[in-house]
Amino acid sequence: MDERSDQRGEIRDFLASRRARITPEQAGLPTSTRRRVPGLRREEVAVLAGVSTEWYTRLEKGHIGGVSEDVLAAVAQALQLDEDERTYLFDLARAAKPAHRAPSRRRDVAVPPRVQWMLDSMTMSSAFVRNGRQDVIAHNALAHALHTPMFASPTTDKQGRPNIARYIFLDPGSQDFFVDWDAATVATTALLRAEAGREPHDRALRELIGELSTLSPEFRSQWAAHDVRIRHEGIKRLHHPDVGDLELSYLSLDLPMASRAVHDLTLYSAEPGTTSEERLKLLSSLAATRSHEAAPPRA
Repeated sequence: MDERSDQRGEIRDFLASRRARITPEQAGLPTSTRRRVPGLRREEVAVLAGVSTEWYTRLEKGHIGGVSEDVLAAVAQALQLDEDERTYLFDLARAAKPAHRAPSRRRDVAVPPRVQWMLDSMTMSSAFVRNGRQDVIAHNALAHALHTPMFASPTTDKQGRPNIARYIFLDPGSQDFFVDWDAATVATTALLRAEAGREPHDRALRELIGELSTLSPEFRSQWAAHDVRIRHEGIKRLHHPDVGDLELSYLSLDLPMASRAVHDLTLYSAEPGTTSEERLKLLSSLAATRSHEAAPPRA
């Protein structure tokens, strides 16, 4: 199957999955007792979007390249897509236009020294930078200490750079580290799905998805759900081997970089006055001690 066919399959499966989750009642349509398909029928989506059934059927088969933004917006509204799903749909349409086919992503740009300085200045927050493929490409000392099981995992590459998705799906130890492991699998897969919409020609990303699909039944199941997530924030519960249980707030922010590279800055912090803050302070002290011990002696 060629890349164009793969893209059409992604569009078909995404639209069909979103259509299947909406009931006629949710869409404000009359209902009947006999329905052969879950959710809405194609003709019902067409009515809601103000297009012909034939046109929508062609769209759901993956022919999306020449569709106007106004029509795409109408389809997104009919399917009750959230903001991330709407962005994903528009990304799929943009990638399907032959005149706008993006080249394979360039090699990841190096993190500028000023970004590493910023990370290092954060002593009470775990901070790291990751790319869209979930590679951790820069971090501060506390991030390394907090994510010790991931950095020590066999899934980390030869340069010592972990990939969050590989760790979660391919290292059984991740199920002990992430207290809400099931939620972590859903979020990570949805982030990779969004990245695949932005960068459908990224060979390294396609290889990662293929590897995870081959080796992890959990990933295959989550990938088939076609869930999408772009913004990433909330509460993370971790079980650390040195300090025990932690409940941390996390937030991911876009980090402007050179070229077309997509990176984000992820921060983990603890609520003041909590046990988690005390344990995070302990980890920070341990990280500082280890960093001092590892530093070469001054001449």
